[in-house]
Amino acid sequence: MKIDNPAFNYDQEGHNYSHYRRTDERVAAYVHKALGDSKTVLNVGAGGGSYEPADRYVISVEPSSTMRAQRAANNKLPAIIGKADTLPFDDNAFDASMAIATIHHWPEIDKGLKEMRRVTKGPVVVMTFDPDALDEFWNVDYFPEVIDAEKQRYPKISHVVEYLGGNCEVVKVPVPLDCVDGFQEAFYGRPEAFLQKEVRQAQSAWSFVSEEVEARCVQALADDLASGEWDRKYGHFRTMTEWLGTIRIIIAR
Repeated sequence: MKIDNPAFNYDQEGHNYSHYRRTDERVAAYVHKALGDSKTVLNVGAGGGSYEPADRYVISVEPSSTMRAQRAANNKLPAIIGKADTLPFDDNAFDASMAIATIHHWPEIDKGLKEMRRVTKGPVVVMTFDPDALDEFWNVDYFPEVIDAEKQRYPKISHVVEYLGGNCEVVKVPVPLDCVDGFQEAFYGRPEAFLQKEVRQAQSAWSFVSEEVEARCVQALADDLASGEWDRKYGHFRTMTEWLGTIRIIIAR
């Protein structure tokens, strides 16, 4: 399977996205710390407003009308219609900028990262997923086609660092067992969640595999959960209070 366009169609498939993809305050603490003492913050690919700090002046950019509409329900200010690769701002317009779990959707990642650097005086904060660590999660045994899609979409960490100028810190972010942000790793110890269609619909990678592949993957997990095989192999994940998976925060200064 080769992916030509990495973008998830939020206007078509993202109507319940914000219900399942919410700010987890423990993860947010890493994001907000990375923003330093900035007073003005640009959020690129802002979606429904997850992880935006409430104690700073935030301007958001979001191309999807469906996601922009969800901001009101989340008590967030409206977002500017725009894309990362053509940000409508002057050079050094913001103290800091952030892009949270979004760059793998950008057809022009390199241009988007350069644009963020251009409009930002201080730290550029990117939360993304490390493709080189994807095989460490048990879901690769059940959803190999989904993981293959993710590997094609996630840029390498070194690539992000390069296009942000090279002066970067990379922070590994632990995922709590009861994480309320519904990306795949949030359910490392709650595998039954993947049996819910709504949960999978809030994870963009599933849209890159066929319905037949999705059904086969989910059935394999359901069978092993019913038989106890999943717990025999991976049951220890249920008691891990946190897990270091693929989440990385890249801070460019």
